Formats: sequence, structure tokens, C-alpha cells
Amino acid sequence: MTVAAPPPPSRTRPPRARRSATARAIALAALVLLVVIVGAWIPGIVGTAASVLLPWIGLALAVLLVIAVVSARRVLLLLLAPVLVWALAMLPSAPGFAAAAPAGSPAIEIVSQNVRAQSGGAAASALELAATSADVIALTELDGESLAAAREALASRYPHSYAVGTVGVWSRYPIGQAEALTLGLDWKRAMRVTVQAPEAEVAVYVLHAASVRPGHQQGRDTMLSGIADTVAADPAESVVVVGDFNAASADPALDALRRQLDWVRPTDATLGLTWPAAMPLTRIDHVFARGLDVESSTTMRAGNSDHLATVTRFGL
Repeated sequence: MTVAAPPPPSRTRPPRARRSATARAIALAALVLLVVIVGAWIPGIVGTAASVLLPWIGLALAVLLVIAVVSARRVLLLLLAPVLVWALAMLPSAPGFAAAAPAGSPAIEIVSQNVRAQSGGAAASALELAATSADVIALTELDGESLAAAREALASRYPHSYAVGTVGVWSRYPIGQAEALTLGLDWKRAMRVTVQAPEAEVAVYVLHAASVRPGHQQGRDTMLSGIADTVAADPAESVVVVGDFNAASADPALDALRRQLDWVRPTDATLGLTWPAAMPLTRIDHVFARGLDVESSTTMRAGNSDHLATVTRFGL
């Protein structure tokens, strides 16, 4: 008589063991995410990198919550800490609401875009931005060729302009004072002009912050600190700062400017991400204001730039 050999022991983990392993994995992932979130408050390269990741950490936390509900409910309470800290870190960058404005009330619309130097798309960007009927168009990362193209494209509809370094501004309304700003660097990548709108004079700053690379971010931080100091000393009642800041919305490098001006929140129920244009992952093109009501703020594609443009309407 042949005796059948006993079956080999099953290598499948029992349900309790699987749940314990899942719970440990979720706990470890939550701890890692919490560390990254806290990093968004640390000045320097840590805060810069963490602030870029911050919006997407919310998605990761949502996935962990779903897995915990399905497979490891006992760690739900543990997930509460990173979720709350993330919400606190994201609060300054959350979408906002438009200010109600009576029909026909005076307003000024300002659009801004980094047109990407040597892209050959400055004219297309300028024309598409002009098609919005904006009152003021600010362009950054201009080289000689793109500046000439933008000037030609906008000359008929925007007779008032000023350009310096890599930034330029075109206006339907007269431009009064105009000055180039170095903001602590040795070259000009920023400006201040006064736009004399019919109902009010608005001081408009256009900024093209220095780039950020591993080990090279002091130039950008110097410029952001410089623009904060400059607007703090500006006596104008109505101030707008637009441009490419090369800093994500929650970057600690923007804190000094946030203390002087209001960060304009997107009013289209999004985070207003602007870069890269093909699939925006972060918002590095910003709008700050003082003494003006935000009626709307959104983004749009224009030309073949790798940045989306910001489009903001202010009540005067």
C-alpha cells in the first residue's frame, strides 16, 4: 500500500499576519511622509524640495488612508498626525474665493508668463495673452530675440511698455515711474513701474528670480528677500508683484514676501500649478498684491512656453 506524502506546508501568511505587515508598512510610510511635510518649514534646500512635493504628498496620504480602511484599520489613528500636519502646511497655498464685484465696477487685469528664452514662442505667447483683453502683460525670461518679437506683437494694442534685463511689461494705460531692480544681484531681473489706470495708480513689480539647482539657490533667496524688503518700503497703496519666482507656493523663501503682501490664491478651485506646462507639478509663477480685491485668478496656456501664464483680475 502506497502512503501519500503529506502536502507541503503553505507559505501563505495567515490573514492576521498579512494585516500586521500592512499596518507596519503603512506606519513606516506615514512616518516618512510626516518627515517630508515638516521639511517644508525648514529654510534652504530642504524646504525648497519639500514644498515642491507637498501637494502630491496629499495624494499619497489618501492612498494610505484607503489601504488602512480596507486592510489595517488599527493604524487609522496613526495616520491622523501626518494628515493634520499636511493640511496645516498646505493651508497657505489652498485655493481661494473671488471677491464679489458689482457689475461694471472698475478693474484691472494683469497677466504674466515666463516665455522661455530661445523658444521662439514669445510672439505667440504675447498674442494669446493679448487676446484675453488684459490691461497689463508681464513677460519674463526674455532674450533679445524674444523681446523684439513681443514688442512687435504688442505694439498696436499696448502702446506703453518698459523692459530691462530678462523682464518686460506692456500696458494699455500710461506707465509713470519705471525703474530696474537688481535685488541684491549684479544683474537686472526685476522692475517696478506705476500703471496709471483710470481709477487708480497701481505699482506693478515684475520678477524673474534666479534659478535653483542643487547647491545653487542663494541667488534666488537673495532676490526674494530683496523684493520683500523693497515692497515693504513702497508707499504705494496698490501693489502687485508677478513673475517667475522659482519657488513653490509653500517654499519658506517666500515667507518674507507673504508678510508684506497677500499671496493671490487661485479662484478656479485648483492649486494653480504652472510648471511644467505639459503636466504642471508645482506653482512657481505667483501673484502677490496689497490694497486690491481679487476678483478672479487662474492660469492659461499660451505659446509654446514650459510655463503656464497667470491671469488675475483686480477690483480697483
